[in-house]
Amino acid sequence: MNTISYDQFDSVDLRVGTITRAEVFPKARKPAYKLWVDFGLDIGERQTSAQITVHYTPETLIGRQVVGCLNLGEKNIAGFISNFLCTGFPDANGDIVLIGPDKPVPNGGKLF
Repeated sequence: MNTISYDQFDSVDLRVGTITRAEVFPKARKPAYKLWVDFGLDIGERQTSAQITVHYTPETLIGRQVVGCLNLGEKNIAGFISNFLCTGFPDANGDIVLIGPDKPVPNGGKLF
């Protein structure tokens, strides 16, 4: 395991946001959803593509708080611009389980 400095960790902009919209992404190479997430007044809404179709449906995602990395730049995924990375951990089968706070917190809060 590599050790990093606190300054390096602090440079990763991990924020909490609430999923406001989710839809199936049929153009993606692997099964995925398009997500729109509200990161609060200062940041606003961001969008991403997430391969989370095993554990979630679009309907169950609405209103869920997630952690996103906001400073990785944009990526074009099958014509859809992703401008943050939604974070999660793989389960025993490698399918992603989202991470987020276990109690509601204000959108836009930075992970410490």
